[in-house]
Amino acid sequence: MKIIDIKLGHISVPLTTPFKTALRTVNSIENVVVKVITDTGNIGYGEAAPTAVITGDTLPSIRGAIEDCIKPQLIGLEIENLEEIMKRLDKSLLKNTSAKAAVDIAIYDLYGQLYKAPLYRLLGGYRKEITTDITISVNEPEEMAKDSLDAIKRGYKTLKIKVGKDAKIDLMRLKAIRDAVGYDIDLRLDANQGWKPKEAVLILRQMEDAGLDIELVEQPVLAHDFEGLKLVTNNVNIPVMADESMFSPKDAVRLLEMRAVDLVNIKLMKTGGIHNALKICSVAEIYGVECMMGCMLESKISVTAAVHLAAAKSIITKIDLDGPSLCSVDPFDGGALFKDEKILLTDQSGLGFKHISEESFK
Repeated sequence: MKIIDIKLGHISVPLTTPFKTALRTVNSIENVVVKVITDTGNIGYGEAAPTAVITGDTLPSIRGAIEDCIKPQLIGLEIENLEEIMKRLDKSLLKNTSAKAAVDIAIYDLYGQLYKAPLYRLLGGYRKEITTDITISVNEPEEMAKDSLDAIKRGYKTLKIKVGKDAKIDLMRLKAIRDAVGYDIDLRLDANQGWKPKEAVLILRQMEDAGLDIELVEQPVLAHDFEGLKLVTNNVNIPVMADESMFSPKDAVRLLEMRAVDLVNIKLMKTGGIHNALKICSVAEIYGVECMMGCMLESKISVTAAVHLAAAKSIITKIDLDGPSLCSVDPFDGGALFKDEKILLTDQSGLGFKHISEESFK
């Protein structure tokens, strides 16, 4: 099974409601889709999310990286030579992790097809069903409480609450949500780098004193501030998770060697795909630190790849793969089955996509 072409397209999927964080507001998913074509007629699909405020990737830069740098390195390679493909992909250009992730995902899709097995089985095969949280966008406290109740009615038992936009109001947001949902629902916080270290310690201690029972807090301070993360981790009881601070296995080693965080969040758009994400899982296992599998604003194509990885590895204990559940439509045939909080994998080879419309590649 030899790579003979790589084609690019575009998908536009409206969200049910605007997605609001401390960094941005988004109304629809506008991503690059990748189709890796082989001489056997097999096709692998991938996807890249342009999250400029986090990864630095934009739609034009993703397309340019793949067309000009990645594609020429991979044409003619055999899918079974996965190690050589990934070496060339990694060295094709610096950074551009979302562009690399899209191609990596498509290659792993083909790898599963080559061996006629669903990808999660080839990666570890730990389980075939996982449970995700759902994101509650940052808004006024009353609106967030209402959105939280709506999510619970749909069957979700874990909510990921976006905070970090205004520390004074963040405490009010969490009190309103906890009052609305009670204490049988798990609450996770995601500050998206929105607080300063001492500010984070203050607000998190206030939440502890208020008995809000927070499961974890994700990326409370700026991505480059590893010392700030460590300060927060050392001074609050709520477990601290790294997200934007961790792109690579090297980042994971540094964070865990420093004991700067209690948990790490793996996202394929940051790691450059499954290949490096697997290395981060190994690092986490060495240090005895559990992982979350997360996503950017992605459609079912790349989130399905993340589901396969999450299902394969026991070190991934927390799931934040609600991207497709935030979309108002599902334009793709195949892939993982998203049933509110439950995500199921099928026995289809690779990622299990049956067909993606040619309209996406025009």
